[in-house]
Amino acid sequence: MEIKKYKICKKCVMDTSDPSIVFSNEGICDNCNQFEKITKKYWLEKQNNQEDFQKIISKIKSTKSGKYDCLLGLSGGIDSSFLLHYAVKELGLSPLVFHVDGGWNSDISVSNIKSLISKLNLDLFTEVINWEEMRIFQLSFFKSGVPHIDIPQDHAFISTLYNYANNNGIKWILNGGNISTECIRNPLKYFYYGTDMKHINYIRKKFGAKNMPTYPFSSILRHKVWLRYIKRVKVIKILDYIYYDKKKALNELVHHYDWKPYPRKHFESRFTRYYEGYWLPKRFGFDTRRVQLSSLIATNQISREDALEILGKSEFTDIEAESESRYIANKLRISYEELMHYMFMPKKYYDDYPNSLSLFQKGANFLQKVGLEAAIKR
Repeated sequence: MEIKKYKICKKCVMDTSDPSIVFSNEGICDNCNQFEKITKKYWLEKQNNQEDFQKIISKIKSTKSGKYDCLLGLSGGIDSSFLLHYAVKELGLSPLVFHVDGGWNSDISVSNIKSLISKLNLDLFTEVINWEEMRIFQLSFFKSGVPHIDIPQDHAFISTLYNYANNNGIKWILNGGNISTECIRNPLKYFYYGTDMKHINYIRKKFGAKNMPTYPFSSILRHKVWLRYIKRVKVIKILDYIYYDKKKALNELVHHYDWKPYPRKHFESRFTRYYEGYWLPKRFGFDTRRVQLSSLIATNQISREDALEILGKSEFTDIEAESESRYIANKLRISYEELMHYMFMPKKYYDDYPNSLSLFQKGANFLQKVGLEAAIKR
C-alpha cells in the first residue's frame, strides 16, 4: 500500500489525516476552495437577505398555538445555547425547549441548560433515552471497529426532535447548525451518515443490539422527505442569517447566564468529549479540532498561527485518558481491558459493512437539481 506523503493546507489546518483531501497546485485544500467558490457566497447571501429572514420569523410567529411557535433542541453547547438566547431576546420567538438525554450529559451542560431555562423563564421538555438500549447500541459500534461510534447518540437526538415536532403539530424547528463555525466538513471516512438505517441496523444486529423496542429510530427518508416535504415540518438555521461570531456569542452567554464554557465544541457530552478528544485521534489518527479550527480560519475568527498553536497541545494527558477510559468502560458495564481491546482491534470503516451511500448521493443530487437543497458542502 502506498504511503501518502504528509501535507497540510497553506490556508487552513486541514492535512492528510483527512484521507480524501485534495490540494491545488498552490497548496490550498479542496475544503478552502469549496468555501471560497460556493459556500461563502451562499453564507453572505443569507446574511444579506434580511427581508426573507423577517418573513420567515413572521411565519413562525403566525403558527403559534398556545404558548409555543417553534421547537428548539438544546444540547447545552454554545451554538444551541446562543440560538436560544437570540431567538427569545432578539427575535421575540416562543420556543418549547427540547433536550434529549442520552445518558452522557456533563455536569457543566446540565448547569448551563438549567441557567438558560431559568433566566429566560421557558419550559423545558426532556426526553430520556432508555439507557440499556443506548448502552448495547453504543457497544455494538465499538465492537464493529468503525470510527463513527457517536452515531447512537446523534441519531437519538435528531429522530426524537423530529418525532416530537410531528406528533405535537409543531411546524418549525430551530437548529443551531451554522456555516460560521461548521463550514469545513468532517471527513466521511470517519464521520459516516448517522441516518443510514441499512448500515445502522446491520451493525447493531450483528454486534448484539437486536432488541431495542423503545429507541427512536428514524430513516433519512422519514425525517428529510416525509416530515419535511409532506408533513411540512421545517428546519431553520437562524445563525446563518446573522453574523455569528463564536467569541462574541460566548461573551454574551457568560455575561447574561453565567454560562460555563467547554474546552471545545461538542464537549457538552461526556461521551463525545472522550470520542473526539481521545478515541478518534488515538485509534484513527484524526483530530476533529482541525475541522473546527479550519472553519474559524475560513470565517476570519482565528488566525492559522493560533490554530496551529492549539493543535500542538494534547487534550488529554496519559493520566486523564486512562481515567476517562475507565469512566466510559464502567458506564458501559465492561472492563477497562475490554474497552482497550476495541481501541486496538483491526480498524473498520463504513464501506466494510452494508450501507446506502450511493442512494444518499443520488438523493442529494436530485434535491439539488430540483432546487430543494443548496449545493454547498456542509
